[in-house]
This record gives sequence, C-alpha cells and structure tokens, in this order.
Amino acid sequence: MDKNAKSSSSFPLAGRVAIVTGATRGIGGAIAIHLHSLGARVTLNYVSSSSEAELLASELNASSQQNSAIAVRADVSDPDQINNLFDQTEQEFGSKVHILINCAGVLDPKYPSLSETTLEDFEKTFRTNTRGAFVCCKEAANRVVRGGGGRIIMMSTSQVGALSPGYGVYTASKAAVETMVRVLAKELKESQITANCVAPGPVATEMFYAGKSDETVKMLASACPMGRIGEPKDVAEIVGFLAGDGGEWINGQVIRTNGGFVV
Repeated sequence: MDKNAKSSSSFPLAGRVAIVTGATRGIGGAIAIHLHSLGARVTLNYVSSSSEAELLASELNASSQQNSAIAVRADVSDPDQINNLFDQTEQEFGSKVHILINCAGVLDPKYPSLSETTLEDFEKTFRTNTRGAFVCCKEAANRVVRGGGGRIIMMSTSQVGALSPGYGVYTASKAAVETMVRVLAKELKESQITANCVAPGPVATEMFYAGKSDETVKMLASACPMGRIGEPKDVAEIVGFLAGDGGEWINGQVIRTNGGFVV
C-alpha cells in the first residue's frame, strides 16, 4: 500500500483518494460527505447539477484542508469522459485513485410494466445503469491503486431480490451490474482490489419519492421490519466501512442494505 495511504483511527481514509459518481445529491452526496469525513480526498462527479456539485465541494473544502474536494463533470456511459474523470482526479490530488464508488443511476418514475415500457426508456435505463457501471468498472480495474486499499463499489438495488412489478427494466439493469462485479472480483485476483455491490432498499431520496403517493411511501415503510424508510446515511456508513481497511475481506459480494425490507 502507498505510504501516503496509511490510515489512522480518527481518519481511517486519510491519504486516500475517492471518486464518487452521482455525488451531488441523495445517496451519492451522502457517501461523498461521509468518505470526506473519514479523511479521504474526494472527487464529486456530476452530469448536470454543476452548481450543486461546486457548492458541495466548496463546503467540504471549507470544513477541512483546502483542495480536499473537487467537482468534475462526466457522463458515466462515456469512456472518454470517465478516463478524463480519473485524469483530473489524479492531477488535482497528485495521487492515484484508491476508491471508486458508482452511484449514478436512473429510475423511470412512471414505474411501467414491461409491456408498457418503451424501447427508448429501456435504452436510457441500461445506458446509465448498466453501460455506465461497465465503463466505470473497466476504468477502475485498470487505474485504481493495487497492492492494498483499492476499492470498487457499485450501487445496485434490493429490487433484485424483491422483484416488484413496475421495476422490471430498472431491476434488470442492476442485476447485470451485480453479475459484472462478482466476475470482476475474481478477475482482480492478486491485485488486492476488492469489488462489491451495495444494494439499498427504499431510501428517502428524490429518486425514491418521484412518482410515489404518500400512501405508497407509508406502505413501504411499514413493510420494513425497522418501521421506516432508509436514510442516505444508512447506506453511506456501509460504503464507508467497505472502503476502509475493515472491509478488505469482503469481496465479490452484494450487500443488501435495506433494514430487512428484502431478506
């Protein structure tokens, strides 16, 4: 492991560099904030919310040393843009990337059945969720630090276990990601890079609430043994653990982070 990547108990990710895609809001934003609080220098990736990304980077820099957070635009489905995302991160922080967290994703708020899903919506979902994960995995596999501390973490969904009607294309797009990551973990043998998926259940984000009635939200909360909808921090803390030294022996796994909503 790089000598600069050694961690302390107070800041277990001190000296490490993380890229978080989809980092301007929701789960991605919570993960970026949490990793930064653990000592990581963080690149906040966005595709359209430039003002939100720049504001979050500014807030993170103000809370610690300067230049510990930057915002970089990139479409996860575009290999050239993801290559540039890594380039800018390495140039800004003077270090290779240790951690890649892919949170960029889309969900059709109409929740159509498969028979009602348009080909355009199918392709849009797979372009971001599946192709985007592939592009990020491919780049990370070639560029994340080897020899210890390297982490590749993809967001999936507990819908792969729940198989709820109305989520067919979204669930399929994430099931493909889970399979890719399991294979990738084996292909990275001897690199000491771990590859895992985190699969949240219902989480209080804009994407979750879009298209849902209050009644539906209450029903989903009551269906969880914990009696509530998850919060972004619930997911962020799991990701923070996987990203640190304590997560080294977790590899090729799908972590269902849902409070028991899907078991």
